[in-house]
Amino acid sequence: MKLTVLESLPAGFLTTTARDLHQVLPSPTLIHLPGRREQPLFVSILLHGNEDTGLRAMQHVLSCYQGRELPRALSLFVGNIDAARAGVRRLENQPDYNRVWPGTDHPDTPEAALMANVVDIMRERKPFASIDIHNNTGRNPHYSCVSELTAHNLYLATLFSRIVVFFTCPRGVQCGAMTPLCPSITVECGKVGAAVGDEHAASLVDAALHLAEFPMHGPRKSDVDIYHTVATVKVPPHISFGYGTHDRDVNLLAELDCSNFVDQAPGALWGQVSQGVIPFEVSNEQGGALFEDYFMLKDSAVHLRKPVMPAMLTLDERAVRQDCLCYLMERIDYAAQ
Repeated sequence: MKLTVLESLPAGFLTTTARDLHQVLPSPTLIHLPGRREQPLFVSILLHGNEDTGLRAMQHVLSCYQGRELPRALSLFVGNIDAARAGVRRLENQPDYNRVWPGTDHPDTPEAALMANVVDIMRERKPFASIDIHNNTGRNPHYSCVSELTAHNLYLATLFSRIVVFFTCPRGVQCGAMTPLCPSITVECGKVGAAVGDEHAASLVDAALHLAEFPMHGPRKSDVDIYHTVATVKVPPHISFGYGTHDRDVNLLAELDCSNFVDQAPGALWGQVSQGVIPFEVSNEQGGALFEDYFMLKDSAVHLRKPVMPAMLTLDERAVRQDCLCYLMERIDYAAQ
């Protein structure tokens, strides 16, 4: 794979749609733009081709600075252009572009080599901060994610939301790869197409461009809610499933994604299960199998066994197959650093 590197915005970038971006950029592209402060803000967008809030947010920010100097240099990475053309998260023959950054479980792929090249280039440029912009397919509040609970990461995260998710799995994500270089966050901006998500992401990028330095201390305990991802829930590939259905191996609740970021009590119902079917593969950060730790089967139904908070539950069956059903989280008692 070829990484395209540019020193200016190409014609048409500020007005194109994600589906038409292939007419402007030939391949995954890193665009370096100068600014008043030399240390660049690094922003990545479209690592998932159907999550286009990042593109619209950056088009808004850069349109506002046409003919004016950016307050800080900006390095913008535009990821899966081929998937964006098709309007999907990733093509069937591709790996997930947010699972192939340094630290990935798939280091021998061409995509992993490309992302490693991006990180090497940014290391030389000594980035000030990094923001990776995403959307959710299910109903979720806007929130930030960090892979290390440092004061600077948390300060950057709370510029976007008081809700912060700490995770170390999945591996190979942009946020984890950039954290050794600078404060780094991922932001989840709600569903695709919601203008409020575009505006929120644009406001964050503009705030980060204007930030001169990070404060010595992180946010106050009263200003942040931190959750730790303790397990990933997947539907095994050989098992059929649906939402509000009655004829699948696993028939999940029709509005299961209403449970995102809501405390779930033991016994909470998730759906009905056919006889003899284990509906989920549940793993922790070390890869341990934990279905019976978090779920129980009773009278052909699947219930939670312990109190947790789910995130990223989605009703999009393709997204579940390509990634996961959800993550399970527990609250962290945060002490300001």
